[in-house]
Amino acid sequence: MTSLEAPGRGWVLPLCWSAVLLDGFDLVVLGTVLPVLLRGNVWGLTPATATLVSTIGLVGMTIGALVLGTVTEVLGRRRAMIVSVTVFSVCTLLCAVAPSALLFGALRFIAGLGLGGCLPTAITLVSEHYARTGRPSTATTTVMTGYHVGAMATALLGIALIEPLGWQAMFVVGAVPALALVPLMIKHLPDSATPVEHRAGSSIKQALATLFKGRMVAVTIAFWVTSFMGLILVYGLNTWLPEIMRQAGYPLGAALGLLLTLNFGGVVGLLVAGMVADRIGMKPATLGWFVVAAVLLAVLSVKMPGFALYIAVFLSGAFVFSAQVLVYAYTTRAYPPEARATGLGWTAGIGRIGAICGPLLGGVLLTAGIVYPWGFYAFAVVAALAAVGVGALNAASQLPVDGVSPTGAKADTSNH
Repeated sequence: MTSLEAPGRGWVLPLCWSAVLLDGFDLVVLGTVLPVLLRGNVWGLTPATATLVSTIGLVGMTIGALVLGTVTEVLGRRRAMIVSVTVFSVCTLLCAVAPSALLFGALRFIAGLGLGGCLPTAITLVSEHYARTGRPSTATTTVMTGYHVGAMATALLGIALIEPLGWQAMFVVGAVPALALVPLMIKHLPDSATPVEHRAGSSIKQALATLFKGRMVAVTIAFWVTSFMGLILVYGLNTWLPEIMRQAGYPLGAALGLLLTLNFGGVVGLLVAGMVADRIGMKPATLGWFVVAAVLLAVLSVKMPGFALYIAVFLSGAFVFSAQVLVYAYTTRAYPPEARATGLGWTAGIGRIGAICGPLLGGVLLTAGIVYPWGFYAFAVVAALAAVGVGALNAASQLPVDGVSPTGAKADTSNH
């Protein structure tokens, strides 16, 4: 049975999209409430302790991506998705009633374990079910629009809910959708469309060994470096953009509006990036996206009037966020089926270390009082380094997988 005929495939994209939306909510929710927590002296938070709370959640995401991304080769994608969504939704709800920064941080850590496993599992499921449609990159970037729709919804909810209801309302709202999503996944979400012979012969040891076999060593390291840099950008900007703009003299409402604009740009950029990658190939598309992102981030350091600023932030989101997703799409094409989730899980997991460094970088610059404009200069350099990582991908990453090469062209599979 081909992936085109896989039963239940029609549920894969919407259910994975919805799960990724909740992941996107969590990406932005802390950045949305941090200004309120800091100015309200909630739990005695300072920029340093707020950075620690942010970081501990990202540590959980790193562990979740590495562990769940690997064991899903044996346990199955479907089961991993259901467990991930359940864990992070319950912990998100409990954050609303946390009595201290310590317990709040602990809940963020446990939620991070589920969130870390959710993203690579969702992308792997979608890429495997749509691999033979001729639009695998488009399918991957489409499911990742949920990430930024969730982030946009969080920014809008922050504007609407925080002042009248308090910061706690954000975590309650973020957990409620799981009440419907988890039962739907249990009933309708199919497992991987990977051929049975690949799954039956998979083991954790074999999957990990594939990442470092022959020429794949250089490819794996290049993906790790690029993902590390890309997630510094994604998490650094989403965590600290409202506060950076506050430091630049904008009111909280405008700062949250810019966060919304950043993620709206991400949605549009994803829809465009997937089509471009399917047409011209993964490597040139990913490289070009990071180069343009570096230029746009440097431009944000310049003080601009309102309309020009929103355009610049929109374009920055369009290229920064979709560049990172192209890295994920590229990764799923470079590894064989029996190691695909492991390859993506480790790429995302190592990238999550960058996700930790992004908020840390912003926190250090904020504590030093130079987050504006030097934060944007720093992020521009990071984007340029990500472009270098893409450029380092060698010919091994062009090996055909599932009849389609990572460049998007149909491959000759007669010898595979």
